[in-house]
Amino acid sequence: MVTASMNLQNVLVLGGGLVLVSWWKPLLLLVTVPPWAIVISKVYDKHAAQFHLPRRKWNLFHMCMGVAAIAAFVLMSVKNDFGFLASWAATLAILAIDLVAYAVVANKDERVPERFHIKLNMEKFAEAREAKRAAKRQAKVTLVIKSADEKGKLSVLVAAPQTDTPEYEVRAAAESLYEKAIEARASQVDIGPTGKDGQYAVSFLVDGVRQAGEAMPAAGALKIMDFWKSAAKLDVADRRRKLVGTVGVEKETTKHSMRVTSIGAQGGMRVTLLLDPDKAVVRKPAELGLLDMQMAELKAIVEEEKGVVLLGAPPDGGRTTTLYTVVGMHDAYTKNVQTVETDPQAALEGIRCNKFEPEKEGAEFSTTVRSVLRRDPDVVGVAELPDANTAKEISKADGERTRTYVAMRADGALQLIQAWVKAVGEPKQAAECLHGALAQKLLRRLCPNCRVGYPPSAEMLKKLGIPEGKVQQLFKKGGQVLIKNKPEICPVCKGIGYQGQTAVAEVYRIGPEERELVAAGNLTALRAQFRKRGQPTIQQAAIRKAIDGITSVEEVMRVTAEGGAPAGSAGAAGPGAGGGTPAAAAAAQPN
Repeated sequence: MVTASMNLQNVLVLGGGLVLVSWWKPLLLLVTVPPWAIVISKVYDKHAAQFHLPRRKWNLFHMCMGVAAIAAFVLMSVKNDFGFLASWAATLAILAIDLVAYAVVANKDERVPERFHIKLNMEKFAEAREAKRAAKRQAKVTLVIKSADEKGKLSVLVAAPQTDTPEYEVRAAAESLYEKAIEARASQVDIGPTGKDGQYAVSFLVDGVRQAGEAMPAAGALKIMDFWKSAAKLDVADRRRKLVGTVGVEKETTKHSMRVTSIGAQGGMRVTLLLDPDKAVVRKPAELGLLDMQMAELKAIVEEEKGVVLLGAPPDGGRTTTLYTVVGMHDAYTKNVQTVETDPQAALEGIRCNKFEPEKEGAEFSTTVRSVLRRDPDVVGVAELPDANTAKEISKADGERTRTYVAMRADGALQLIQAWVKAVGEPKQAAECLHGALAQKLLRRLCPNCRVGYPPSAEMLKKLGIPEGKVQQLFKKGGQVLIKNKPEICPVCKGIGYQGQTAVAEVYRIGPEERELVAAGNLTALRAQFRKRGQPTIQQAAIRKAIDGITSVEEVMRVTAEGGAPAGSAGAAGPGAGGGTPAAAAAAQPN
C-alpha cells in the first residue's frame, strides 16, 4: 500500500492521459544531455575525422551510450524520489563514461600527436569560473572612456580596472573630477601645483571665471593626471614638455571629447582638460554677439578682401572663436582659404590648416607664415603673433591679392593697433596694409531662469551715462528660484546666477584717413575719428546688453573696468576702449 501511494505521487493527468513522472523532472534531462551532445558533435566527431579514427564506430558507440543514459533516466525515475535521484546519477555516469572512453582510447592511438591529445582538464573549467568571477568584480564605472586609434578616431576603449586594485581608486577619482566639471558646467579643468610643498589644486573655468576646486596631495594629483595622460596616449613619464592628446567620454546618451594638455610647471606638472574644444570655437557669425551695426561693419570689412585685419581679445577672451568665424565668412569653396596655427582647435570645412611645429629643428613661425603667403592664397588666418618677424612678413605681403587676419592679445581696438605698429617696427609700413580692427571681451549672460529685475536708481543711471527715465528696468543675478514657495538653488545655473557668455566688441573699418593717422602715431585723432563713425565701443556694447537684460551692470563693470577706471567715468575708455563717449549713445543703438 505504501509503495502504491508513493507511485501515485508521480502520476499526473494531462489532457486526459496518464504521465508516469512529474513534469519538472524531465527538464533535468535537458540540462544533462545537450552539453554532452555538443561535445560529441563539435569536438569528438571533428577530432576523429581529423586523425582518421574509426569515426562511424565511435558515433555508433556514442549513440548507444546516449540511448542507454536516457533509458536509465526514464525507467528508474518513475518508482519514487530515490529512484529519480538514482536515475539521474546513472545518466550522468553513463555519459561521463562515454566521454572518458573516447579520450582514453584516442589518446593511445599513434595517429594522434601528443599535443592534440584530449585532456579532460578541470583546471580549464576552474579558469572559466574564475574569469566569470573576475567579470563580476570588474569595476562598474559610470563613464566610457575612449582613446584615439591610429586614424585619430576615438574608438579604443580604456578598460575599467577591477574594484580590488589601486588602479580602480585612481579611475574613480579621475571620473569624479570629470563629473564635477560637467555638473559645474565648466569648459576647462586645471590641475597644478599650488606653490606649497606637496600640494596640488583643482580649478574650474565656468563661463570665463575661474572657480577654485579642492586641494589634494601631490601623489594623488599626479595619479589622476597620469590617468588622463595615459587615456590620451601621452607619454606619462614626460613631465616637462608640452603634450596634447584627446579622449572621448561617454555616459548613457551624452558624449564629449576632451583635449588633455600637460606641461611642466614650477613645482611640478600642470594638466588642463578642455571639454568639447571644437564645439567651443565654432560659431556662426550671428552668434558672435555683435550689435546690428557692428555686424554690418564686419561684413563690409570681410567683403573688401584686401590687406590686414586685426582681431584682438584678452586671454580666454574668444580670440580663436572670432578668428575661425571671420575666416569662415569667406567662401572656402571658391576661395583659397588657409590658417597658420600652432595648436589647431578645430577642423574647419574647406579650409586648409598649416600647423606650425616648434619642436622641429630650425622651425620659425615667421618662416611658416611667409611660405604660406607666397603661395598667393585668397585668405589667411594667422592665429597668433609670437614675434616681430612674423608681423614684418605679414606687412610686406601683397595686400591687394591676399586678405590676412591676425589674432593678437589686446583689450581694445586702439591697443590692438598700437601693438601691431610696435611689432612691425615701422609705423608707415604697419599702417599701409591695415584695413580693419575688431577687439572684443566676453561677459557672462544672466541666467534666464532666475534673473531678478529691479528699477535702476538715478545715481546708477548717471554713473552709466544713461538719461534718467530712459530705462525703467535692469536685471541682476539671482541664483535662487521659488519651488512650492520655498527658495531653492536654481537648477539651470547651479546658483551662480549666470549661464553662458556673449561677446562685446568694437569693430572699425580702416580707410585712407585712418591709415594716415596710424602712420603718424596720432592715436588721439584716431580715437576721435572712430567716435565720429558712431560705432559702439566695448563699453557701450556692454551697457547695451545690460539694458536689454542680457547681462547685469555688475558684470559690465567687472569686464569693462578691469585694470582701469569704473565704467562711465572719463578715464574708463583709455586707448584700449576705443573712446570715452557717453554710454547714453549705447542706449540709442539698435540691438
